[in-house]
Parts: sequence; structure tokens; C-alpha cells
Amino acid sequence: MGQPLPGVRKAKPVRKKLAECLALITISLAAHGETLDTSASPGKRLAVAADCVACHSTLGGKPFAGGYPLNSPMGVIYSTNITPSKTAGIGHYSQADFARAVRDGVTPDGTRLYPAMPYTSYAKMTDSDVAALYQYFMHEVTPVDTPSPKTELDFPFNIRASMLGWNALFHSQKRFEADPGKSAQVNRGDYLVNALAHCDTCHTPRNALMAADNAKALSGGSLGAWYAPNITSDKTSGIGAWSSDELVAYLRSGHVEGKAQAAGPMAEAVEHSLQYLGEDDLKAIAAYLLQTPPIATGEQQARHTFGQASNDELSLRGGKPQDNPGWHIFSGTCANCHQANGEGTREYPSLFHNTATSRRDNLIATIVYGVHREVDGVAIDMPAFGPGALFTDRLDDQQIADVSNYVLSRYGNAGLNVTAADVAQVREGGPKAPIAVLARYSVPALVVLGLLILLGLYRLKARRRLQEA
Repeated sequence: MGQPLPGVRKAKPVRKKLAECLALITISLAAHGETLDTSASPGKRLAVAADCVACHSTLGGKPFAGGYPLNSPMGVIYSTNITPSKTAGIGHYSQADFARAVRDGVTPDGTRLYPAMPYTSYAKMTDSDVAALYQYFMHEVTPVDTPSPKTELDFPFNIRASMLGWNALFHSQKRFEADPGKSAQVNRGDYLVNALAHCDTCHTPRNALMAADNAKALSGGSLGAWYAPNITSDKTSGIGAWSSDELVAYLRSGHVEGKAQAAGPMAEAVEHSLQYLGEDDLKAIAAYLLQTPPIATGEQQARHTFGQASNDELSLRGGKPQDNPGWHIFSGTCANCHQANGEGTREYPSLFHNTATSRRDNLIATIVYGVHREVDGVAIDMPAFGPGALFTDRLDDQQIADVSNYVLSRYGNAGLNVTAADVAQVREGGPKAPIAVLARYSVPALVVLGLLILLGLYRLKARRRLQEA
């Protein structure tokens, strides 16, 4: 139940050094069944660092064949086939076509991609890295001629032309530039966090139109049922109380005793990408995060410091289930792995001093969906207890609320309370984004969509005028 749970001008010296470092990203194990060693191409290593396989492959499917369902606030978006198939994939893309799709979200036929594809982050990627990725996908990936499912969002989100206005308002085509006032290591981490590994995509909050609120960069963001926490250097709200070694260990394995365990989308990032990055890359990410401007987001206590062991097994055994339903569910369902006092075992994490028990959403999601990540060939699993659970007793919304409240009161943030309605919301994909709620009203939504397009066109025209001036 814990969360067991990345003409050309001559480069300036710092940028040149950064580019050389990025070209030497060292990944040594396996990704999606493919062995990576020092002979692996730069493009292959970059594809792993960019975590392309996680979103463009389905469980048990062929690598990069697409079809992975991304549950966005606007509906399910299916990832595309990015194998070099000329009929179902990107085999007909030129290098310029590929670069435009990756960095601007526009396909050769003019189709606008939704920003579920993190092109807003990939836009910062260097020309050489994009070129290396193109060579990898065109010459090393096996073509798969099966088309991925078509994304069919409800009106008005099915009007992809609206992305023209959204991009004009929120998408920047500016490439990454190293900060000469920062070390090469910090600049390298900046590039990984905000471009190649696109950590900012999940960990930055979104505004009403689902664009990143960069004024609060990396201060935490909703991912539907899950929540990507604050990873700024704030010592209470963020990761400022973590050491560099702890951050590196977490990125590599998804586990740090007494701190956190990766689940949900973060577990996928560890499994498919981060565990394969070299030590220098992980240290660069840690160095960058630890020097980010601290952003406090209201927490009164660091999320890994809650709770302690309990002795409820002695005091509550024999009582009536209705007197303490949460404890009875915990005792019968959770204690066998996490121990009766919540301190866990070598295989299962402690429930106290665990970030999973500091928030309602991630705790509920962990119980409902379970946890899976595979690190160094070893699978770390916690079964799901929500709808459709296999090999376990399915718990209903009230039971999940009861056991969540018990865990929070004993091992986590006792100031929080979970209701059956909270569980239902997580089970249904998390809170609705304002723009999705607005879309229930077709006419007002159409007006907003039109204004968005007009504003985008106006801004695009203004940009061109400035460039011509």
C-alpha cells in the first residue's frame, strides 16, 4: 500500500561542453527487451532518455507501435505508431518532417498533435539530438504496419485546428541555451529535466487551458488519478531536504528508504527510462533540481516525515469490524505485506516516512490501481484492489476510503480524510479539468474555442510583424 511503489552559429564554450556531454549519455542495460551497451547508437540512447517507448508501446505490444491510451482531461488520446512503417508509422517522414512533429507537434499533412505528446518540452532539444533520434527510428526500429487506434475526443476537443491558437499562445520554438552563470553539470540537468526527459511536463501545474504554468515550474501537477509532486528545492514542499545521493537512488530504482517509492507514471519513467541513464546524467538532474528556486505550495510538513509504527494489532484485535472498519480491512488485506505495525519488510515499504501516505490522491490511486515497476530485471509489484482487480479481493469505494483513512491516521497525514466520493473520482480518472467541465456546454465552449483561435492567430501575426521589423 506504499508507493512501491526522463547556418548554425558556433556554440559558446559552455554550450559546446553541454552538447558533448549529452552526446555521451551512457545507458547500459535493457529497455523494452533491447540490450543497450556502449556500442548502442546515440539515437537509441536518446530515445531511452526521452522515454519514447513508455507512451508509444502497449503492454505486450511491439515497441513504438503506438496504441497506448493516455487518459487526458479531454478524453482518451491514443499514442501514434512511430515505427518506420510507410503505411502505419513515420516511414515517409523526412528529417525535417520528423523535427517538426517532435518539436512543434505538426505532422507532414498538417495534422496538429495534442500536447499529450510533450513537444512543448522537446522543442528545446538540440538539432543534433533530433537528427540522431531520426536516424534511430528510421534505421534501427522494426517497422510495424499495424495502425494505432484513432483518437476520437468529444466536441470541441476533436477540432484539432484549435491547437493552432493554443500553440500560438503557449508554445515556444526556442531551443535550449545553456546558462553561462551555471555549471556544466547544472546546465546538463536543466536540458534533461526540461527538454529531453521532459520531467517538467508532469511536475509543472497547468492553467485553465491546460498549458504549463511556468511561473510555478516543477511545483507539482495533477496527472488525473495521480499527482506529480513538487520537485523544486523547497525543503518542506519540494525535495530540498533530500541529498543528491538520495535523488540519484530514487531516479535509478524508484525507491529510497524513509522517503518515497515510485508508482503510477513515475514508476513507468523509472522502468523504461531513468534506470538506464548513466551516473553523470542522474547526478546532473539532482544538481539541477537542488538549485531550482524553492516554491512553497502550502505544506506544513515535508511529505516524507509523517507517521510512525503502531501497536493497533494488540489493542484492536478481537474488536467488532464496524467499530474500526479501516483497521479490519488493513489487518486482513495489507498487514501481511506491510506488517501489522506498518513498518514493512525488505520487499514491501514502510507506510510511515513514505510520501505515498502524505496525500489522498496518490494513496487512493495506489490502492485502486496497484503498483508495478521493473528495475534491474526485478519486478516490484503491489496488486490492485479497485475494479477489475485480479488475484485479490476487490474493495468497494467505501472500503478503500475506510482503509485509506486508517492508514492516513496512523502512518501518514492524519489531517486528511477520504470519502467514498474521493475514491470514485480517482477511479474515474481524477478531478475534471476546468476546460473539460466547460466543454459540457457546447455553445459557450465553441465561443471559447473561437476566441482561442483568434487570439492565437493575432499573436502569431504580431510575432511575424516583430520579426519583419
